[in-house]
Amino acid sequence: MTVTGYSDAINHALAFAAKHHDRQVRKGTKLPYLTHPANVAVILTRYGRDSDTIVSGILHDVIEDSVREGYTREMLEQRIGDKFGAKVLDTVLAVTYRKHDDDGVELSGEDRKVDYLERLAGASEEARWVCAADKVHNASSIISDLRRTVDPETIWGRFGGDRAGIGRWYRQVYERLRELGFDAPIMAELDKASGELQTLAG
Repeated sequence: MTVTGYSDAINHALAFAAKHHDRQVRKGTKLPYLTHPANVAVILTRYGRDSDTIVSGILHDVIEDSVREGYTREMLEQRIGDKFGAKVLDTVLAVTYRKHDDDGVELSGEDRKVDYLERLAGASEEARWVCAADKVHNASSIISDLRRTVDPETIWGRFGGDRAGIGRWYRQVYERLRELGFDAPIMAELDKASGELQTLAG
């Protein structure tokens, strides 16, 4: 597979994400939030994914995190669809946590995770790639921070101190993707990262 290089769409997506994640930082750090979608894009590029999948990786948190300052969810969906196309929008929506179910009932934090895992069944191959790359980066970042700190509780504290829950979540995503028959090469990396994180969580 040919490795994707620079494209105007990828550049545009980075600018779009930078605008909507402006002033947001990674949980418990001072890192600009944009470092996360940019790393997801790097991971997808490393595996030779196409431009639409990489663009979706860059934009995957925009709807979830940027309903603020005059932007509704509907407005963000329309902007992404208009600027990047229906395929990218569908991919982004497939990996966006929902606050309400199809009947408009508000979902708890745990219910959102269950809903996310269930919706992976109907997600496209591209969406599953974005899901895997997102979880690879998040899990790997937590592992790296745990290795660097002298006080692991400061890292777990970012997530309410729920070590077991965090470790279990990334493993659940890996197992769900495998259950659905997603056997892309990135799964080996997700297996390693989620397994190591679960071990560190105890």
